[in-house]
Amino acid sequence: MGLLRNTAVLVAVLLAMPAWAQNMGSVRQIVVQGNQRVEVETVKSYMAIAEGDPYSADRVDRSLKTLFNTGLFADVSIRQEGEALVVRVVENPIINRIAFEGNNRVKDEQLETETQLRPRVVYTRTKVQNDVKRILDLYRRNGRFAATVEPKLIQLEQNRVDLAYEISEGEPSYVKRINFVGNRFYRDSRLREVLSTKEERWYRFLSSDDTYDPDRLTYDRELLRRYYLKHGFADFRVVSGVAELTPDRGGFFLTFTVEEGERYKFGTATINANLRDLDGNELNPLLTSVPGEWYNADQVEDIVQNLTDALGSKGFAFVDVRPQVNRDRENKVINITYDVHEGPRVYVERIDITGNVRTLDKVIRREFRLVEGDAFNTAKVRRSRQRIKDLGFFDKAEVTNIPSDSAPDRTIIKVDVQEKSTGELSFGVGWSTVVGPLVEASIRERNLLGRGQDLKLSSSLGTRRTSAELSFTEPYFLDRKLSAGFDIFGLTRKMQRESSYDHNTMGAAVRSGYYIHDNLRQDVRYQVKRDQVENVDDDASIFVREQMGTSSTSSIQQTLTWDYRDSRMEPTEGYVFKINNELAGLGGSQKWMRNNLSAAQYFQLDEQVILGVSGTAGIISGFADEKVRITERYYLGGDSLRGFANSGVSPRDKSSGDALGGMWQATGSVQVKFPLGLPEELGFAGQAFTDFGSIGSTEDYANSATINQASSLRASVGVGVTWKSPMGPVALDLAVPVMKESFDEDEFFHFNFGTRF
Repeated sequence: MGLLRNTAVLVAVLLAMPAWAQNMGSVRQIVVQGNQRVEVETVKSYMAIAEGDPYSADRVDRSLKTLFNTGLFADVSIRQEGEALVVRVVENPIINRIAFEGNNRVKDEQLETETQLRPRVVYTRTKVQNDVKRILDLYRRNGRFAATVEPKLIQLEQNRVDLAYEISEGEPSYVKRINFVGNRFYRDSRLREVLSTKEERWYRFLSSDDTYDPDRLTYDRELLRRYYLKHGFADFRVVSGVAELTPDRGGFFLTFTVEEGERYKFGTATINANLRDLDGNELNPLLTSVPGEWYNADQVEDIVQNLTDALGSKGFAFVDVRPQVNRDRENKVINITYDVHEGPRVYVERIDITGNVRTLDKVIRREFRLVEGDAFNTAKVRRSRQRIKDLGFFDKAEVTNIPSDSAPDRTIIKVDVQEKSTGELSFGVGWSTVVGPLVEASIRERNLLGRGQDLKLSSSLGTRRTSAELSFTEPYFLDRKLSAGFDIFGLTRKMQRESSYDHNTMGAAVRSGYYIHDNLRQDVRYQVKRDQVENVDDDASIFVREQMGTSSTSSIQQTLTWDYRDSRMEPTEGYVFKINNELAGLGGSQKWMRNNLSAAQYFQLDEQVILGVSGTAGIISGFADEKVRITERYYLGGDSLRGFANSGVSPRDKSSGDALGGMWQATGSVQVKFPLGLPEELGFAGQAFTDFGSIGSTEDYANSATINQASSLRASVGVGVTWKSPMGPVALDLAVPVMKESFDEDEFFHFNFGTRF
């Protein structure tokens, strides 16, 4: 019995031990050891147990984890000594300096932007590993998958370290070949031109498009999708896009597997408007798709946006326009019904902008088509995003919206931008058949002080022309949608070959402009200048010699521009029409009025074949018994009428041959631009053209027997080559006059070359 009793007591003691271990009395004191920078109270604040609390193993364990998670400590231990809890810490060092070694292809500034650690920040292994991954990602985006990064620590006194990233950049991983599987309608060569990724070629040494980038591969899938949807393939999809290492692991093979599907044409387009007091027939003119033309997803998107804008102007702020596509697979036609419903009533609570370090918030906000308190409109958000990108101040501009926590009918628009350099310093040399050899230099800041202002100083020095100009533009004068600026300029032209004189002009101008709507702009400019005709040859025309001396001009002009081109730099479709009127006589010695018209229309005959038709007309007339100076008259030739020399078509003195200029002119041009069969990124294009034009008589010398002049039609035909070279634009034209006068001066070879470096 005694043995049984003792055994029972022992079992009871053993069963009670866990409970006793879980509560070993109260913690009378917490002692922190090993800390150098971190205050004792700071350490205690992170702990889940405090002085006076009962001891708890669970709380000690949570305190241990919390202290580790702060990132302040490399090691933490907690032990109990009597009624005291001893916390021993080993602090992470402070970074004194960060250095990058071995990076030649990527600058330190790019690496610093990519990494998160900075000097005077606590060092942790996790943060270093994350930064190593970011650096490797940056190199992979630049096509260097063989790059390696090794972080090195240099211990310093006072628990500080220098952190060095030793980088081995490796060789770039080029795209050796791009293949397509499943394409029947378009050849591989055409689809390769659609992609932003290119195959490795020797002439791409100034580009990184032939290096493999997984992000670019994703973008290329989207480019293929857009291309096919734009050309009628409504069922198109990219099945896969795969990158495979070459057997020697020196590059990549890209393979895109696609399903083209059938090609559709536009069928009927109707509007189903489910809005009160709205007649859907009023919106029918906005349905610009033409039955029988190839289906174009971009055009459908444009119609949706135009409908949304039109409904907004009619007072329907909350609308949802959804195109319902009905495929007629038998006839290969797509009929579209645009359903118009009342959308949810959501208002913009606020617009948050992040990422802009130098650019002021207002520069971004003023590009928005809506403000805080407006009805939320998806079409206006898309347009705002595009306007921000068009500023040219940012590498990235993302605009998103999220629901607000304050109310269900509120949304917050978030703008995240990444700034890029907007300063430009350029030097150039060039030569052309018009101005001869020249040297140019310019400095420009397109985002002055982060205010979106444009300041430019440029100059050029040539054998036949010298110029200097200072210009400044404020795009939102007085915070209104009104641009304002000024120009100060000086120009010297040697006109000895054409008219036996030199022309100097100096002046200044103030200008302003605004958009009446997105495609219609008006500009107003006031200018004062001083002109001097000098160095007139002794055997020059009497009509030139009488022009010697100085004149002053005070003029005001206005310009109206209708621009519906798809691109202002390289248009393929659309038209532009411009009216310019200038009146001189608001002071100064010159009194005349000039009116100019110009227009151009572009047609896309094929994927890369563009037809351009353009024309100009102008007339100038003096008043108040003032003659129009020779420097203000019209001259044709050179760029304005290829096949003829600069000022080669003009009233001309019979004895000296000097060009005297006409009082009116009219020109036209028909030009077809086409590829030459070379890779598109080389920038070569061919063109075939015909230019034609006529010029009027020269003021009151119209009946003079000593002047050759005729307003007959002149015309030329020719071919040319343009090259968008890495150093600047190059143009070579060969043209032959087919209609001319005997006193005209022709020019078979016309060449322009300019470089920027």
